[in-house]
Amino acid sequence: MSFLTRRKAIDLADAPEHGQKLHRTLSWPHLVGLGVGAIVGTGIYTLIGVGAERAGPAVILAFLIAGLVCVCVALAYAELATLIPASGSAYTYSYTVLGEAIAWLIGWSLILEYSVVCAAVAVGWSGYAVGFLQSAGINLPIELVAGPHAGGLINLPAILIVAAVAGMLLIGTRESASVNAFLVVFKVLALVIFIALTIPAFNSGNFEPFMPYGFAASEATGAAKGVMAAAAIIFFAFYGFDAVSTAAEETKNPGRDLTIGIIGSMVVCTALYMAVAAVAIGAMPFGEFAASGEPLAHVLRTLGHPQVAVFIGAVAVIALPTVILAFMYGQSRIYFVMARDGLLPQRLGSVNKRGVPVTVTVGTAVVVSAIAGFFPLSEIAELANAGTLAAFTAVGACLIILRLREPERPRVFRAPAFWVVGSLAIAGCLYLFASLPSLTQQRFLIWNVIGIAVYLAYGARKSRLATQAKQAALN
Repeated sequence: MSFLTRRKAIDLADAPEHGQKLHRTLSWPHLVGLGVGAIVGTGIYTLIGVGAERAGPAVILAFLIAGLVCVCVALAYAELATLIPASGSAYTYSYTVLGEAIAWLIGWSLILEYSVVCAAVAVGWSGYAVGFLQSAGINLPIELVAGPHAGGLINLPAILIVAAVAGMLLIGTRESASVNAFLVVFKVLALVIFIALTIPAFNSGNFEPFMPYGFAASEATGAAKGVMAAAAIIFFAFYGFDAVSTAAEETKNPGRDLTIGIIGSMVVCTALYMAVAAVAIGAMPFGEFAASGEPLAHVLRTLGHPQVAVFIGAVAVIALPTVILAFMYGQSRIYFVMARDGLLPQRLGSVNKRGVPVTVTVGTAVVVSAIAGFFPLSEIAELANAGTLAAFTAVGACLIILRLREPERPRVFRAPAFWVVGSLAIAGCLYLFASLPSLTQQRFLIWNVIGIAVYLAYGARKSRLATQAKQAALN
């Protein structure tokens, strides 16, 4: 059986007879909290400024486009996650539907996504943390709070928050999920307060011209501009729901809880994002807050709410780490299941008595810290989006193919109009990928070339399916 065609059986996706198992300790409130915690974060607290700079007031349209694409992907995820309730997210779905080689590339892309997302959020958190300390009269030297791109040496706060979140994950899955759910409440409350305080200052004139840089992405001026250029980076703000699917193997009632967790977190966050973007632009011309490292706090200070701005900053400092937690959690589970499948060294799949994969959690923290300490937010977020878009495209394809291949297989949740949902997910993700800066696309290509080399050198020969095939041939 060729590595191009061999697939994992759906009914054995979690491989109960091989390797170690994760503990089922999570219910739907934990999953909704995990999803909202992953989605609401740097994307709305920080990247709203980057998006406004690229699209002007039409950043609202960028939020809508990215949100609609993610809704289609979320529907596909909900069906696949309940049908294949095993860790690994898009990697596992690809392994059972598209084959091992494609699954490796998707897993490799997810490793990139989750690592870089954690780094991007850590950088965004650092911006709010430094601003909060400055409001309290504490000024840290630029050398220690910014990377070389911003005139500093190293972003030390970003590194420290990554280390703190890794420590929380090592405590245990249920404990860290409970802390996450508690912090998510404050993060959402801060956005609701922001909306309430900015509505009275709403000025419709701030929306004219609505689309100053056009619709399609363009780099004619040397910088990415246009609605799709904004959507390609704002997409970062939505895709935390896929971290929920990585918890499938640790969910008490996957059929019910995964559906609620994925769809529920998307509905809550899409509505919240649209409202925040609208009132932010209505309260202030987009150019005035677009360049700020803490745009929401900047808007409130300008409107005469300095104390609330401090509160927003404090909430961001306290609660943005929930995003890092959700994605570092997802990253460790991707490593875990790929190692269990033999595509990575099996020692990476070892878990401690609390059911936590210690080696990959610590290793992920080290890599994320290195990225967060030295690279700028926008470049990190764009690269994370590239990996995510690849995974989401595969999920849309898996939905369609599995419906055609096994239409009678029982499904706890069925995505409506699967042809439409799957096709829109694929087309939307490909268009968003095409709208990313060319340098980001090149970096993503290089990453996958390295991935193919690693797979051919190790995974193609060492995978569990390859080993089984060799044993069958000998017998």
